[in-house]
Amino acid sequence: MIETAIGTLSFAKIITGTIVVLVLGFIIFGGVKRIANFTQVVVPFMALAYIIIATVIVLLNVDMLPEIFGMIIGDAFTPMAGLGAAIGWGVKRGVYSNEAGQGTGPHAAAAAEVEHPAQQGLVQAFSVYIDTLFVCTATALMILITGAYNVHGAGDAFLIQNLAADVAANSPAFTQNAIESVLPGVGSPFVAFALFFFSFTTILAYYYIAETNIAYIQRTLHIPGLTLMLKVVLMAATFYGSVKTANLAWGMGDVGVGMMAWLNIVGILIIFFMARPAIKALKDYEAQRKAGVTEYTFDPKKLGIKNAKFWEDRISKK
Repeated sequence: MIETAIGTLSFAKIITGTIVVLVLGFIIFGGVKRIANFTQVVVPFMALAYIIIATVIVLLNVDMLPEIFGMIIGDAFTPMAGLGAAIGWGVKRGVYSNEAGQGTGPHAAAAAEVEHPAQQGLVQAFSVYIDTLFVCTATALMILITGAYNVHGAGDAFLIQNLAADVAANSPAFTQNAIESVLPGVGSPFVAFALFFFSFTTILAYYYIAETNIAYIQRTLHIPGLTLMLKVVLMAATFYGSVKTANLAWGMGDVGVGMMAWLNIVGILIIFFMARPAIKALKDYEAQRKAGVTEYTFDPKKLGIKNAKFWEDRISKK
């Protein structure tokens, strides 16, 4: 153990945090292309492996599914679930899963090469079902089928205790125990490995979002060294988060995501009622699809959509 300015830290945490920061620095200083090259290989592989394992565990216990779904539906309307747990925790963690309404999804979506913006919009909407309804439901079914969970009550009391009292609900321990009970020797290392890559690529995604925002700000303010400052701050925050508790990370994340989501939702409502650009784009796409066009086009001026400079320039070049 080592005494530091941010508390007493173990050698393992310091070494882990240092390695993560060094790898992060190597990637973010290499530019956006290096980020894309890294994530496009790692994320699909880890997601597919996780989905396969979850599906196998559920299929091995398929006879328990009616009972599990009955328990989910039944407990949702009991005091054990509670308004705060069923809605508060569900919404908070669901937002982390799919980013719907946060305002962070458009940054990555805008980098996609499509013929019509509605195409990417539909892909983004479909991702909510993949992330939340499929992956998260599979995770929940694994945990419930294997009984690898605790239900916390008031204070230190437990409404249901299947695991040790010191197992943190905010940690990946429930999922690790669920996989470990079916595939001994696989659960803990696999979830740790998958979680590392999912978390690491999330950090890269948020860096890309922040860099994009700074590039936009630099068009008018021209603050020297702002991008470099972002990289240093991100690396420092990553190290701090890797050596501190998960509860702190979740708490800070909840505050940040909550502030961002509220600002974004207000913006969405204002734009929706004033111009409705998304609805206009979707109707235009559906009309072209119904007409059976072989190549989609998007003319924002024709639809009365303002300030879509990228698409205006694209039309003018054709």
